[in-house]
Amino acid sequence: FASYYGDHMVLQKEPAGAVVWGYGEPGAAVTVALSGDGGIIIMKKTARVKGPSGTWTTVLDPMDRGGPYALTAGQGSENVTLRDVYFGDVWLCSGQSNMAMTVLQITNASQELAAAARYPYVRVFAAAPARSDVELEDLERIDLPWSVPTAENLGHGNFTYFSAVCWLLGRYLYEALRYPVGLVEAAWGGTPIEAWSSRRALWACGLPEDAGRLAPEAPAPGPALCFAPPLSPALSSDISPRWHLSGPQTPSVLWNAMIHPLLNMTLRGVAWYQGEANAFLHTDRYNCTFPALIADWRWAFHVGSAGQTEPLLPFGFVQLSTYRRQSPDDSFARLRWHQTADLGVVPNARMPGTFMAVAMDLCDERSPYGIHPRDKQNVAHRLHLGARAVAYGEKGLVFQGPYPTRAVLEVSKGLLNLTYSQELVCRQKDMRAFEVCCSPQPSPCGWLPAPVVAVESRTVTLALAGCGTLVLGLRYAWAEWPCEYESCALYNTRGLPAPPFL
Repeated sequence: FASYYGDHMVLQKEPAGAVVWGYGEPGAAVTVALSGDGGIIIMKKTARVKGPSGTWTTVLDPMDRGGPYALTAGQGSENVTLRDVYFGDVWLCSGQSNMAMTVLQITNASQELAAAARYPYVRVFAAAPARSDVELEDLERIDLPWSVPTAENLGHGNFTYFSAVCWLLGRYLYEALRYPVGLVEAAWGGTPIEAWSSRRALWACGLPEDAGRLAPEAPAPGPALCFAPPLSPALSSDISPRWHLSGPQTPSVLWNAMIHPLLNMTLRGVAWYQGEANAFLHTDRYNCTFPALIADWRWAFHVGSAGQTEPLLPFGFVQLSTYRRQSPDDSFARLRWHQTADLGVVPNARMPGTFMAVAMDLCDERSPYGIHPRDKQNVAHRLHLGARAVAYGEKGLVFQGPYPTRAVLEVSKGLLNLTYSQELVCRQKDMRAFEVCCSPQPSPCGWLPAPVVAVESRTVTLALAGCGTLVLGLRYAWAEWPCEYESCALYNTRGLPAPPFL
């Protein structure tokens, strides 16, 4: 079997069929059998080992959730059996260090680790950090083979395995679904989105700029990716003229070594926590590179799984949290905006089938890990609400914070009335939460605070002192560190924060 099939694994349940593959003598026939508890064979498949690669692939018939099963692959007199195999939902978790941060490092770590034993049907697997200049068929190394969770393997060390966001998301989903969940971690700290993007996805965004010299061959045929959003005038372009990136920051090296090998896996969804590195690199390309990565991964996983992973694979992500308290820099704010393809809220027309956990109010000034806030429980809770609504179609579940739907200017009174999509709870009448742009020249904008005068059930009234009749722009929570812990200005009645907007 290929590297990421093993004892204790979870394979994707119906309606999809799980893809299984492995190695053998070219030309030989491999028989794959799935058997139940008493050794009774439930399903048999035969696959031919294909030439130079020496690999075979088969798709199991869709299976109901549950287990345990044994999966055997045999060729001639040799066979290998994997035991304690369950069918459920498989989620891939990827990104940089806030995804790699382990259960050992978070708030209440000892309680979370002790609770591991209560979730034997949430199975965990971690790919080792690896990079490659070419697309690999299989993982080079594995940090954690498929395992039943224990305090040891969930808290192996700092930024090793197992991912706290991934584990908590899987655990909350298990509590809602009550059937097995398989979690696959493939994350590497400090890495930009370009390293996780295939050549195809980068080409779609005009990256790298010197691609002509590097790659004379045309990009491989792929999904029709065309994302070239206009840069809004309020954002100055900071695109560097050349890439000077090495190691795991090099374009496509993590796609090649950590994602491409997994494409044959049938998945239920993806969770992504990345972006800090891109607050310092190609920030204003992220509104292209992120939607392009999502579309490209979806296409690649669909094709790689012989059509079993759905083409609109649910894709959840965490909007950037905070870093430095008094930072004048707005690169985090710009990146948060770009994470939504500049539309502020997801799912949207440019990012269908996606969901987002807002995390800008989960700051952690005393975190010993710097840019890594320790409250991952709220992050995963917000993410799992999105998964239940978007991936599982749970009706009537509130999974987003309030978002403005219209703005009306009362010029004579110098007021701006904003109408929101949900009932509002005001936790903080912060002077600087809202800012308006009213300079005659649009760029760069002189942003002025617009104090909150009143908050009604669904409306916010702002004072436009010193703005006259011309309001060119409005923004909310536009700062690297917009508020204190769980104390941004606006939330809904479920405690979900209003996302930032421009």
